Amino acid sequence: MASELEPRIAEDGIQDVPLTRARALLTRLIEQVREDGLVSALTVRGRRRAYLVTPDAFETAQSDRRMVQAFHWVAGERPQPETTEEFLAQMARKLTEIEERDAAAARRFADYEPD
Repeated sequence: MASELEPRIAEDGIQDVPLTRARALLTRLIEQVREDGLVSALTVRGRRRAYLVTPDAFETAQSDRRMVQAFHWVAGERPQPETTEEFLAQMARKLTEIEERDAAAARRFADYEPD
């Protein structure tokens, strides 16, 4: 019988790793995601709490999130842009605003040092 404290690959292809075991396995987990693309989910009592992904995967997800936010903002505008060009121009403006907001938030925490 497999231990509940050992990593296992879930049906979605993500490796679930109990947080209590992650520290001892961290080097291996980093190598797996870096070399093999195997994403790990750190779990507490079987519930996923954080994911270990490559920087490229994280940056892609952030970019996708910004694009979806900009799209939803423009799609919800009233009145709607009359042409595709107007829609795309509004999306580009909103995307720039979102990127600037995210960059400002990152700068605020760049020098953060925990107590």
